[in-house]
Amino acid sequence: MSWSKLKQQLESFLSPALQGRVEYRATSYRYLPDKAGSSYISVDKKNVFDMRDKTSGIRWYQTELEIKNDPEIVIPISPEEIEAVRKDTKGPVPEDRLIVIARNRKMTELAKELMAAQAALSKSNFTVEANKFLTTSIEKSLESSEIIMNVFALLDKRVGKKRILSMAEKVKMKHPVVRYFYEVRRGTV
Repeated sequence: MSWSKLKQQLESFLSPALQGRVEYRATSYRYLPDKAGSSYISVDKKNVFDMRDKTSGIRWYQTELEIKNDPEIVIPISPEEIEAVRKDTKGPVPEDRLIVIARNRKMTELAKELMAAQAALSKSNFTVEANKFLTTSIEKSLESSEIIMNVFALLDKRVGKKRILSMAEKVKMKHPVVRYFYEVRRGTV
C-alpha cells in the first residue's frame, strides 16, 4: 500500500478532537537507496514521535535501571503478589519489606518488557506496524506490548471517553511515549 493511502486510512481513524492536531508523516530518499526514510507522528506541528530518533522530547530508556528509578512509573501491588513473596521468603519478614520486595520484582519484570518493546520499536518498520494496526482489533492493539500499537490505539476514535478515563492506572506502567499520547488524548475527552 502506498504511503499516501496508508496515511489517509490512519488519519481516518483519528479521534475527531485530534484531527488537524495529530499528523502521520514520512520522508523517503528516492536517490539514496541505502538510506532509509523515516516516519513519525507530529502533534501540533511538532515532531513528537520518531521511532529512530532518541533526541525527541520524549524520554527513551537506555538501561533497565533508568526504568526502575523513573518516579513516573507507578506499580500497583496486589495482596496475592505480597502473599507470593511471603511464601518465597519462608520466614518472618516485616509487611513493609514484603511490599518493597514485591514491587522490586514487578518493576524488574516491567523494565525487561519495556526495554524489549523499545528495542523492537527501533527495529520495526512504521508502515508494517501501521498495516498491522489496521487489521487488528482495537482491544488487541490497546493490550499489545508493542509501543506503536498502543499509540495508534490511543489516538483512535473507536476508543471512547469512558475507556480512556478507565485506563489511567494501566497507562502508568507503560513507556513514556504511550503515556504522552495518553495525556494528549485524555486532554481532548
